[in-house]
Amino acid sequence: MLAFSTSTWGSAFVAGRFATESFDPVTVAFLRFFFAAIILVPLMYILEKDRPRPSLKDWGLFALLGLTGIAIYNIAFFTAAKYAPIAKSSLFIASNPVLIILLSGLFLKETITGRNIAGLVLALTGAVIIITNGDILAAARHGLEPIDFVLLFAVVCWALYSVLGKVALRKFSSLVCTTWAVVFGTVMLFPFALLETSWTQVAEADWGVWTAILHMSIIVTVVSFLMYYQGIKIIGAAKASLFINLMPVSAVILAVVFLDEPLLWAHLAGALFVLTGVTIGTYTRPLWLNRKNKAARS
Repeated sequence: MLAFSTSTWGSAFVAGRFATESFDPVTVAFLRFFFAAIILVPLMYILEKDRPRPSLKDWGLFALLGLTGIAIYNIAFFTAAKYAPIAKSSLFIASNPVLIILLSGLFLKETITGRNIAGLVLALTGAVIIITNGDILAAARHGLEPIDFVLLFAVVCWALYSVLGKVALRKFSSLVCTTWAVVFGTVMLFPFALLETSWTQVAEADWGVWTAILHMSIIVTVVSFLMYYQGIKIIGAAKASLFINLMPVSAVILAVVFLDEPLLWAHLAGALFVLTGVTIGTYTRPLWLNRKNKAARS
């Protein structure tokens, strides 16, 4: 379940490229979460009958989740999916977990260990290699491209969403938090999507575009979400988080296969740094120590 759900997240980059051929990024983001909300709201009412009643402060927190993780992040995500190479954007976004740890330490006073710092340094090194295509000196001379700042903005927004989500999860389940975040984010995206999209565009969009949008709504957002959190219940969040490393791998493979994107040595080198950094920075207990303790108990 964990391997399938996290690999499916990588397919969102390719599906986003197809969808943004007919619609602007804001419209794609709105359509994705509009269809997801139609599924998530009934699911929440069926599966979470004993959920706590949100206070006014809780509604404000849900609105912030919708703003950072659904509205702003996905505008940046689909903008990157349209204009940036998928290998570049997916591998750069893969550095998210260590930034989440850093922000959790700053704002939630969670402990930051030496392993977290080492992971952050490795992941950011990989991100720099990826975003400069391995030519750091040339990037320093000529500056970064505008899409690079969009990618950086997306990473920061998702990290903020994750930290805010930790606060919300102290009272509500993951399904409740995600559902209300999707609802608020969809409402925020609606007026902008209405302004930039005409009914002619909707009518002229082919089946491939709608398939990509429904794939992101149903499989990537709803099914993968349920499977991922079921996996967390079974093996725990620490081990489950390691499967997120499959996301950029699947995104790169799908981009090479379906979009004929080139795979540069800088992508491979950067991916090695990012995945190593994320693994070191988020894995809380060494496997060999678990085996040693298990053997001692036996």
